[in-house]
Amino acid sequence: MNNAYLSYAAKRLAQALVVILLAYVFTFVVVSILPGDPITNVLRDPQNGFTEDEIRQIIAAQGLDQPIPIQLWTSLSHFVTGDFGLSMRSNRPVTTLIAEVLPSTMILASAGFAVALLLAVTIAYGTQFVPKRFGQGLLRGFPSLFLSVPNFVIGLVLIHTFGFQLGLFRVIDPNSFWATFFAAIALGIPISAQIAEVLIANLDHESAQEYAAVARGRGLGQARLFAKHLLKPSSLPVITIVALTIGELLGGSLITETVFGRTGIGSLVQRSVSTQDLPVLQAVVSLAAVVFVLVNLIADLVYPLLDPRVKLIGGVRHRPTTAQDSSAGATQAAAS
Repeated sequence: MNNAYLSYAAKRLAQALVVILLAYVFTFVVVSILPGDPITNVLRDPQNGFTEDEIRQIIAAQGLDQPIPIQLWTSLSHFVTGDFGLSMRSNRPVTTLIAEVLPSTMILASAGFAVALLLAVTIAYGTQFVPKRFGQGLLRGFPSLFLSVPNFVIGLVLIHTFGFQLGLFRVIDPNSFWATFFAAIALGIPISAQIAEVLIANLDHESAQEYAAVARGRGLGQARLFAKHLLKPSSLPVITIVALTIGELLGGSLITETVFGRTGIGSLVQRSVSTQDLPVLQAVVSLAAVVFVLVNLIADLVYPLLDPRVKLIGGVRHRPTTAQDSSAGATQAAAS
């Protein structure tokens, strides 16, 4: 690693930390100005049986009787150390509540991402090698179709078809293999559309370059041309779009969990919204922001290492022109 890369990495890391802190502050401010009084709704609920003296003690212990700036500083200090406070409903640590449901969400999100990546690569490959008379144009229309259908609609169709009609899984057992598999399909289909669109566009661009023509002229087969020359340069921009879809992957996981009845972050958020459990809501939103920023940070740090054409000047990425790319690619194809 040279000094230019270390300077670039340090700059991006500092930017990521600032964004995370700003996201937490924004979430705290939004939660603080939400209509309704969660203290009245929760602590003064007759079913809880708290006396006025006990309510005052709880408010003081939570620091909710302090001015907003002091509450923000205290909350931010605890956030940095990984302490999200106590749930106002269950009086349990928020970190414990999240840790109990996080594995289920991570399994679903990982499976959904794998489905999205597999679908995107398959569609993109087909648009390059399937003859037009055999449906190449139809394949190119799949991303637009996938993007236009919400994942909860796909989930309902899958549940009706494979759950009720074919009986491949039981709705009352949402954590079974087949239930998780179809939930991952419902989550992955809309996300695959964005990845496929970028991959198809870059494959079309690379296929029209001079080095691709040189490789074809030397008798290089389509499969070898795709694997050796077209796939890598076309896949590099996908790294960026994959990082940007992480936010949609997290949001889609919450909706998909609700549709399939899974116990995960989605059900936790749903309960917290209905009961105005603000510490849990703030923790989930803040963690989602942290994950999104970190994934994009990793993508930014990995991209210059994978693409030798990227130059780092003054901590900023610079990429050569298309003409330079074509010349370099033609040299590589000729050497093949």
